[in-house]
Amino acid sequence: MAEEEGITLTAEHWELIEVVRAFYQRYEMAPAMRPLVKATKNALGEEKGRSIYLMQLFPGSPAKRIARLAGLPKPTNCL
Repeated sequence: MAEEEGITLTAEHWELIEVVRAFYQRYEMAPAMRPLVKATKNALGEEKGRSIYLMQLFPGSPAKRIARLAGLPKPTNCL
């Protein structure tokens, strides 16, 4: 699926996929962009908990792309 998205998964990508999976286990929903940034900041620190970082790794709609690659449903309020 990552190849279809034009993404080569690195350790940084997998960190974010794990953050989203943990969020889903806790709240039973995939995070939209703001909650994703906050969850990433809490889990991985200030430097990685920024929307610009997420967009560099998952261009376009990071929340939607990460959820898809994590095998989760599309986040609520995601276009």
